[in-house]
Amino acid sequence: MSTLTTVEPIRGGTAGNGHGAEIIRTRGLTKNYDLGAEVVHALRGIDLLIKRTEYVAIMGPSGSGKSTLMNLIGCLDTPTSGDYWLNGQPVAERTENELAEIRNREIGFVFQTFNLLARATARHNVELPLIYSGMSKHERQQRARAMLERVGLGDRMQHKPAELSGGQRQRVAIARALINDPALLLADEPTGNLDTQTGIEIMALFDQLQKEGQTIVLVTHEHDIAEHANRQIHIRDGMIERDETRAARASL
Repeated sequence: MSTLTTVEPIRGGTAGNGHGAEIIRTRGLTKNYDLGAEVVHALRGIDLLIKRTEYVAIMGPSGSGKSTLMNLIGCLDTPTSGDYWLNGQPVAERTENELAEIRNREIGFVFQTFNLLARATARHNVELPLIYSGMSKHERQQRARAMLERVGLGDRMQHKPAELSGGQRQRVAIARALINDPALLLADEPTGNLDTQTGIEIMALFDQLQKEGQTIVLVTHEHDIAEHANRQIHIRDGMIERDETRAARASL
């Protein structure tokens, strides 16, 4: 367990244009993969600060380290060295069970492949993160209904994934990601399996969620998708190459 309970400011970094408390802070974050005769240095000391309500896109070419960084931010993996605080809590050295609890409580995930249960209705898919919360069945159903209405699927609650379009399935996944009121919404190529028009509609939903106060970190290789974010972090060779706000991009 990490003994760090206080955080000193990161000097020289970009704090972004968010407001309020920090959601993500990393310091000296590294990740190495031992491939036998070779060690791959996927991340080489990442210092990062993201504040509440920020909308951030993480970009980079294949092999840059952006997916590794996403996995560490999402508590899906642990770093080789360095420190990570999520919503003010140190998480870099937590156990697998502790990481699972943090993922369920603090992070909402949206994946390219939706990850829905094929035999479950939209409402039941959205309820899933609440199953072990001790919440009554009635309350779970009420919350799932409200969340599906929030993403524009109030009339599709009893439909199974095969009965929904790709865009509707992604909306179900977004509703599920939001059901626990997470500190962070983490989206990995959320429009990758969608046609252009449906992708535009999904990104409009993300834009609205951010306006309502949701912190969003979006991992993408598509520049038009990244343009929705107020801040872009470009990763190359396991390091931050550029960290720029929309205002800074517009001035170029």
